Amino acid sequence: QVQLVESGGGLVQPGGSLRLSCAASGSIDSINVMGWYRQAPGKERELVATITSGGPTNYADSVKGRFSISRDNAKNTVYLQMSSLKPEDTAVYYCKTGVLTYGSKRYEIIWGQGTQVTVSS
Repeated sequence: QVQLVESGGGLVQPGGSLRLSCAASGSIDSINVMGWYRQAPGKERELVATITSGGPTNYADSVKGRFSISRDNAKNTVYLQMSSLKPEDTAVYYCKTGVLTYGSKRYEIIWGQGTQVTVSS
């Protein structure tokens, strides 16, 4: 059993910064891609950023230059540093990982429970 625990969300003023964390725990053999997605009210869930185990990253155009994704493989943790936040960044942010558990032959997609980010003055 693998769990993802997210933290770091909250209320921030426009132009401010937040750092999200997502830690995976359980019977983990390896993790391939880790990423962040978000879902605003009335909208579909969308990709924010991903990072592979080797380090290459991918960002949504709307966050390029403002958000930075990183990971600590030793801690099975992925981070999302968000800067120059805008009201349109308001959403529930979800962590997603591909996890290979001990004894398994396939990677399984695991989602976190989500953390609210609200950008408002």
